[in-house]
This record gives sequence, C-alpha cells and structure tokens, in this order.
Amino acid sequence: MWADQSVFYQIYPLGMCGAPWENDGRLEHRILRVLDWIPHLQKLGVNAVYFGPLFQSDAHGYDTEDYRMVDVRLGTAEDLRRVCGALHEAGMRVIFDGVFNHVGRGFFGFRDVQEKRQASAYRDWFHINFDGNDAWNDGFWYEGWEGHYELVKLNLQNEDVVRYLLDTVKWWVDEFGIDGLRLDVAYCLDRNFIRRLESFGKELKPDFWTVGEILGGDYKTVCGDGLFDSATNYECYKGLYSSFNSMNLFEINHSLMRQFGSDPWCLYRGYHLLTFVDNHDVTRVASILQNPKHLPLIYALAFGMPGIPCIYYGSEWGIPGDKRDGDHALRPAVEKPEWNALTDWIARLAAAKKHSEALTEGGFRSVLLTNRQCIFERKSEHERVLVAVNADAAPYHADFNAECGQAVDLISGEKHDFGGGSDLPAYSAYFWKCER
Repeated sequence: MWADQSVFYQIYPLGMCGAPWENDGRLEHRILRVLDWIPHLQKLGVNAVYFGPLFQSDAHGYDTEDYRMVDVRLGTAEDLRRVCGALHEAGMRVIFDGVFNHVGRGFFGFRDVQEKRQASAYRDWFHINFDGNDAWNDGFWYEGWEGHYELVKLNLQNEDVVRYLLDTVKWWVDEFGIDGLRLDVAYCLDRNFIRRLESFGKELKPDFWTVGEILGGDYKTVCGDGLFDSATNYECYKGLYSSFNSMNLFEINHSLMRQFGSDPWCLYRGYHLLTFVDNHDVTRVASILQNPKHLPLIYALAFGMPGIPCIYYGSEWGIPGDKRDGDHALRPAVEKPEWNALTDWIARLAAAKKHSEALTEGGFRSVLLTNRQCIFERKSEHERVLVAVNADAAPYHADFNAECGQAVDLISGEKHDFGGGSDLPAYSAYFWKCER
C-alpha cells in the first residue's frame, strides 16, 4: 500500500497554529497557516500529512463537540478543503485523527441527555447509569475514558453511534478527500467496530489506510486480518531513545529481532508499523536524549528499521518539549518552519527511505552488535542495504562479512569499500546499498 513507501509528518493543528487551549468560540482562520509549510514539507521529503484533531471540541481536540464542524479556532470547512487540496496537489496524502472512542461533554448528544435524561434519544449512545451521579452533578453516572470524565465514552455497540461515525468518515472523504485515519486509543475500540470501520473505509477508497494507536501488548489485536492496516510502534519508540541514553543498542536490536526477525515466533514480519521518535503525547526527542550528538543517529535508526517513519512538527530542527511541563510544552505554536543541519540530514534519510525497496519492504537481520555500535541488514527481492550506526564518541573499526565488496551510501551518495573492514567515525550512520 502507498503508506508503506511514505514518510509521514504529524501536525497537531490547534497547537502549531496557535489556537487558545480552551475553545473561545471565536472564528479564526488559523488552519490556513499550513499552506505556508507546504514548500518545507516538500523539501523535507514528506509525502503524507497526519493531522491531529481538527473538529469542534471543548479544548484540546480529543473532546469532540461536533465531528462535522471544523473547530472555529482553526477556521471553516472551506479553509480545510483548501489546505487538503493544496497538500494533494503537492503530492501528499492526508490523514485525519479519528477520535471515535469518546467525545467531550459539549457533544450534542451528551448535552441532549443532560437536558432530557431518560427521555433523550441519545441515552444509549453512552454508558449511563441514571441511578448514580458524577462530579458535575449531572444527576447520572457515565463511563469516561480511563477515568477522565471530561471524555465521555461512546457506546460503539450501538448501531446509531456506529452509523453516525461511519457517515462522518464518508463526509470527511467527500468533503476533504482524506486518504486514511489514525484511530485514537484504538486499543479501547470495540473490535467489531474496528472491522466495520476498516471495511467501510476500503469501500470508500480501496487504498484507504488506517493506523491504530496502541501503547503496549500485541499489536495484532488492532491491526492485520481485517483490522487496521498498521499500529503505532511504541515498543520501538521506547527502545530507540532508551538505547542511546543507556548506551545499550542491544535494547532496540532485541525489539527489532522480536518483531521483525526471521525466526518463526517473530511477531510482525510483513507488517508496516508506524515508527516515531516523538509525538504530541511524549517528551520531544531533543529533550529526552541525554547526548545531543545522538539526535541524527536516532533518526537514522528510525528511518533504517522496518516501519513507516513519522516526523512530529518542529522536531526536524530539534525544538524541545518536556512532558513534565504539560501537554502545552509538547504542542507549541510555531509561526514558520526552520531549516538546519538536522533538518537537512532528515531530508536525506527520507529520500533514501522512500526510494529504497530494501528499506521499505525488506526483512531484518542483525549483522554486528555491541553496546555502542550496530549494523543490521534490510534485504528485499532486488536490493540489500546495511544500516550501520556508531553511537560512541570514538571511531570504531567494524570487521564483519558484508557479503559484498562495495556499496554506495544512500544518505550521502558516497562509495564504500568493505575490503579490510569498515571504519565508522564517531557519531556516524550509513545506509550502505550493496552493489557487488
């Protein structure tokens, strides 16, 4: 599928475009700022944009009030159509955030229940007990998402709810031409709903792509075999930064072997999971890495390993953001994109990834591994690439059987001769495409 050969870019629009945290009800056309970012995305090598919540909400976007009204803090439906159209014209696919597990307290159906109680036509859209009460003294109890009662859990076994959400997806496709969905807290979603949503999306567009958010456990509970096309690879997200901070590349190598190795028990061979070094929910990679010189290297591993790489806005030039300072710190307003050595490096990684059959489709095999160095093979039917990383402050001489004599580095374009071993300078990374 097209996503397997893509480089994604995540935008949290309410943050990037500088919207107020609480919905003030004032119409501002902030989403049009994205138009100014398109040349930057093209230069970076992005060919798919994943938008965080875009529709009318109480505050942060994951507390939806109306799935069919663009958040007034961002603009109008016409504004969003214009942005999506421009991205498509620039050769980029568009993915929306499907927040279908829960809604905000301002959601029209929940407000109707507050007003009419048992007489509301929407009473069965939620998990409600009219014999209880809640912290807002609504006179009834309801289920919230993981104890967050500002997020009202939808009853995804209710046919009217399912129909409403599927019709919403169709409206998004018809109005904005979206190419897929990222499903928020997919691990919470009713599995029958997941299957219906996946099937419905493919009916709308045969190449409609879906990725489910899952933090742990078996990713196959939300993707593959009639479920979503992909899942968020949080195991390798943790393994990436932790391996550098502890100077123990065995950790990420173990995860890659467990997930994509050649043994029969390996979990996700043939799957294309979403790979990332940070996102809107976690500390920015520039803040979590203890050694700034590891920043280019973590991106090299993320682009060299199996999976679909996704860049979080601003992180490509290294902006900071610590989760301990709250979500606002992770989702800042950014007037315009910047370009520096890190951005240039990531652009070269993106070009290498997209145009390499081995890096997009190939299997995984560990070739050389120490605490501070790793070399692994990505091999497809027609191509073989060796990904090499030296995380140490000292040079490293690698003696190993490359099974070829010469290669070209897909990042720099430089030739490499394996004769006599391979010298890896301090803090270096290579994508060696074997030639002969």
